[in-house]
Amino acid sequence: MPSSTITDPSAPMAARPLAPFAVSLGDPAGIGPEIVAKSWVMREARGLLPFFAVGDAASLRKVWTGPVETVSTPEEAAAMFDSALPCLQVAEAGDITPGAPSIDGARTAFQALEVAVGLARSGSAAGIVTAPVGKEQLYGVGFTHPGQTEFIAERCGVAPHNAVMMLAGPSLKVVPITIHIPLADVPSVLTIDLIRARAITTAKGLQRNFGIGRPRLAVAGLNPHAGEGGALGREEIDIIRPAVESLQAEGYDIIGPLAADGMFHARARETYDAALCMYHDQALIPIKTLNFDEGVNITLGLPIVRTSPDHGTAFGIAGKDCANPGAMMAAIRMAAEASRARLTHGC
Repeated sequence: MPSSTITDPSAPMAARPLAPFAVSLGDPAGIGPEIVAKSWVMREARGLLPFFAVGDAASLRKVWTGPVETVSTPEEAAAMFDSALPCLQVAEAGDITPGAPSIDGARTAFQALEVAVGLARSGSAAGIVTAPVGKEQLYGVGFTHPGQTEFIAERCGVAPHNAVMMLAGPSLKVVPITIHIPLADVPSVLTIDLIRARAITTAKGLQRNFGIGRPRLAVAGLNPHAGEGGALGREEIDIIRPAVESLQAEGYDIIGPLAADGMFHARARETYDAALCMYHDQALIPIKTLNFDEGVNITLGLPIVRTSPDHGTAFGIAGKDCANPGAMMAAIRMAAEASRARLTHGC
């Protein structure tokens, strides 16, 4: 039996080997299969712990000539990880054409996600890493959630507002307070309670998944120059500042609202562990500018570890052997780090 599945009851929790990680392949016509295969090739160079693909093995063979072995259990996957990329087969996707998403492919992606979550919830997998999906196709097979994050939260019994999306890279961690809504709707959606909930989950997530004992949070303003004392908007005065001050009164290390245009240069980033931003692009533009090939989406507030590369399906380059696996490898590595941190802190 490989060392990756041996548990020594006398060993400290943080030192015990982890179960392998379940990596759902996402849309089989996207770049998910390619970047998962490339990650396996780079497993030793990047120090990746054992993982296995969940999806249709044919999608891997379509874009890669390396060794793929179908498995029935995570234990089988761990046993063969050194010699082949293990794949836990779910429903076949039919005739896969890279770059051409289909309903059959979406159905396979949906089932792969469901299986991966179940394995993590049962403890058979140490956590899950999700490759990108095409939501337009998923909606055609009965998927009703805004994204994979909300689906995973529901399966874990967590309310959607308590599952927080953090984008993390080597030099920056950001949390968007609002996510996939029109920019025009952001001011009406922002509330003191929403900001407080996101900030508290972020602080706890930094402790639980990154081992940061006393997280430092910086909160961006909504308007230019953080509203200029109300001259450019009152959201900072009426919503953001009261939320920050209430958290400060409870002992959280949090500052803001700050002018967003001055929050992301190198010296500013040294003053906080995570930046809370008011809307999608305010958070994602700096993280993708600084850490495009290493950005990881990690979901905070879940009972399981879940990460994902911070990019989409890239149907336009699927099957051309030019997809960069950097973000997928970073996601697998961060899943392992989060799992270790949870063991270290007993949570």
